[in-house]
Amino acid sequence: MASKELMEMLNKAIARELQVAIQYMWQHVLWKGTKGFAVKDELKKIGIAEMKHAEAIAERLSYLGGIPTTKPEPIFIGKELKEMLEQDKKDEEGAIKLYKQLIATARKEDDETTKKLFQGILEDEEGHHDTFTGLLEEL
Repeated sequence: MASKELMEMLNKAIARELQVAIQYMWQHVLWKGTKGFAVKDELKKIGIAEMKHAEAIAERLSYLGGIPTTKPEPIFIGKELKEMLEQDKKDEEGAIKLYKQLIATARKEDDETTKKLFQGILEDEEGHHDTFTGLLEEL
């Protein structure tokens, strides 16, 4: 059985994924202007990927006997494109840090499935971070 620590980390990951799924989708919907036009499809694509992460993590937590949270971390939409992307980049950095900790905890608990799940998600998050970093270079 998973430790209380691992279950709490999984729920924190779900709250984070829900946050950015909504955040990126609303940024996609609300952004206007020429610069935003090039970014909005990417925000939508990443927002959908984040919701899929939330679902996969929730399924794992449920399997382990936990109850997935429905409450996202605080959502930040922003007003200017640069402000949005800087926050999005920071959110991805937070996810990368959390998911590395989650992988280490799963490894320590000999939970191969959770470890593998987060290794895949971590790869996606690093890609999202790279995307936001690249988009910021263009502004």
